[in-house]
Amino acid sequence: QAQLVESGGGLVQTGGSLTLSCAASGRTFSSYTKAWFRQAPGKEREFVAAISNDGGATYYADSSKGRFTISRDNAKNTLSLQMNSLTPEDTAVYYCAARFGSAGSTPSLYNYWGQGTQVTVSS
Repeated sequence: QAQLVESGGGLVQTGGSLTLSCAASGRTFSSYTKAWFRQAPGKEREFVAAISNDGGATYYADSSKGRFTISRDNAKNTLSLQMNSLTPEDTAVYYCAARFGSAGSTPSLYNYWGQGTQVTVSS
């Protein structure tokens, strides 16, 4: 059974950095687009970043552009999100997702989801 498992979340101060990881198992996701989404309490799940199956193309939400970097290692079946200059507005549960197709910013496009990892940024 295909599974995505996030890790790396935690508590960080404003201006700090965190790196999230997403490990895949149960199938090879090398041909899948992968993405990160986040959901803050009381808000809808929102797109953070996506990366093409070969890593050649990346896409970012305006809120993450210039601060976050998405990357993948198909040999290890992993996905990462390097987050810098964090602010309290980045506080949310972060989810990795995968889909067989081109990148998109709509959660419903993605077929596979992890359980999420909490990121809390203190002021």
